[in-house]
Amino acid sequence: MEFKAQIMNQQDVERTLVRLAHQIVEKNHGVSDVCLIGIKTRGIPLAQRLASLIESFEGVSVPVGELDITLYRDDLSKIEEDPVLRRKTGPFPLVGKTVVLVDDVIFTGRTARAALDALMEIGRPARVQLCVLIDRGHTELPIKANFVGKNIPTSLKEVVAVNLTETDGITKVIINEI
Repeated sequence: MEFKAQIMNQQDVERTLVRLAHQIVEKNHGVSDVCLIGIKTRGIPLAQRLASLIESFEGVSVPVGELDITLYRDDLSKIEEDPVLRRKTGPFPLVGKTVVLVDDVIFTGRTARAALDALMEIGRPARVQLCVLIDRGHTELPIKANFVGKNIPTSLKEVVAVNLTETDGITKVIINEI
């Protein structure tokens, strides 16, 4: 893979997350029944950052959970030969909640579909919304994010890489070419 361009630096990501946090609060008329579920790997720190931002300006702690959807993917055989289910949502029930699934990039929509399948096994939320830092287009399923940090039209020969301090030691978003 060859580096093509950096499209967001740390300040851009932070500013975008502030906007997304405000949009989540606004769309849900507060956060009294809202919880954030980060999709492994980079959705988890993004959900934690959003919760921290919401708490800073709303004064309310939003529950954060994590979800590993590996076993629910329809392209499972390409990922692992012997998959192991790892699902952790946190010490709170989903029933009656507005669950905001958080992920770094939406591409084909298959990760979001797998996350919906996993959520329905855990509990029945009142509503599910999707928040992504980057929407790169190319969805193959009728799935659309409710909250999008940045739309980045890409070719199929490009890969959007989100780096976060928590997982990669640096925060930035870059495009690589295959």
